[in-house]
Amino acid sequence: MRAVGLITEYNPFHNGHKYHLEQSLVQSGSDVTVAVMSGHFTQRGEPALFDKWQRTRMALAAGVDVVVELPLPWACNSAPHFASGAVQALAALGVLCFCFGSEAGALEPLQQCAGLLEAHAAVIDQETAALLRRGMHYAEARAEVVTHLADEKMASLLNSPNNILGIAYLRALQRHALPLEPFTLERLGPGYHDTRVEADIASATGIRQRLKAGESVDELVPHKISHLLKEALFAGSVIDEDIYFRLVLAAILKGCNSSYLVEHGMAQRLAQACEECSDFDSLVSSVLAPQWTRTRIQRTLCHVLLGSDAEQYAEFLDCGPLYLHLLGSSKKGQAFLAATRKDRNVPLVDNYSRVYARLRRFYGKTSRKSRLAEAQLAAEIDATRLYGLLLKKPFSSGWSRDFSQDVVVVP
Repeated sequence: MRAVGLITEYNPFHNGHKYHLEQSLVQSGSDVTVAVMSGHFTQRGEPALFDKWQRTRMALAAGVDVVVELPLPWACNSAPHFASGAVQALAALGVLCFCFGSEAGALEPLQQCAGLLEAHAAVIDQETAALLRRGMHYAEARAEVVTHLADEKMASLLNSPNNILGIAYLRALQRHALPLEPFTLERLGPGYHDTRVEADIASATGIRQRLKAGESVDELVPHKISHLLKEALFAGSVIDEDIYFRLVLAAILKGCNSSYLVEHGMAQRLAQACEECSDFDSLVSSVLAPQWTRTRIQRTLCHVLLGSDAEQYAEFLDCGPLYLHLLGSSKKGQAFLAATRKDRNVPLVDNYSRVYARLRRFYGKTSRKSRLAEAQLAAEIDATRLYGLLLKKPFSSGWSRDFSQDVVVVP
């Protein structure tokens, strides 16, 4: 049984995702899809519009066979870390290939760029840092360095968000020596940040904006997804941005010097911004600097809210995901997971009711990996609890929902 991996957020699932899902099966010659999906906090540094179980239901309704959560330290992080955690998770599940969308639509130029960046990583980092100190913005600095090493055509690949992620996946494959065969599809429709609609395709950003404005998205999502979206919105199972803003302010005022991603001088700037801003966008805008992109600041604020400790996160990222959380599956997906059970090199857990015993059996009671696995688990539990506070209507089953929520199963 051949499975193709998909690295996703589905925030929310839309027609572009449906195309990617269907074409991934065709291109890879697979009959099972395994999605590694961000949980409650996303790569661009925002709480997901809908919780991870709602988005799992949407994915399964659209035809995905297995949905596994990408652990928080990688899900809410820069492209290199996000990619590293995602490909390690797919390999740990016994998946042998994966397919990602890109603006390039062809693997060879992305592989060439990945090889260049990997071979000259130290030089690129040093020269980019030097240009940042001279006041150049990060994207411009990196483009100048890559142009000097190769050419403008190579540098132009790094101007598009899906290309950037794709190159990060390919670099991660090299770095971890993983036996995953990559495929890529050209991304259809508007770009990642674009809010326009082309035919029946819109970006997840555009769809979220429509939903927040109370506009219909029926033509932009599969029919089964439209029903689930309306159900979630009616139930109040959606993020309240004002609550998020106020809780972030409270976390900043409490002190965030030791938080993950808070660099020298950022904590003071955040504290000053709290006195001047009136909403989340103005908070982010007041902290912007050439070396800090908007997405970078948003991720930082997520980690300030979550209380992510910088030293602990460095340990997490060094050792990789130490368990994976199964969110949902189809019958075909269950068959795949049963067939690959002996090939997995990390525990796959459903709800957390017996998770501590599982981890201790797998890693031993006193090992470093056991300690780090439990710390990763604690970070995930806290993220779900905090996310529950951000909803217009809190979780009906309480904030510790990871312990009580069963795996979502469809026929």
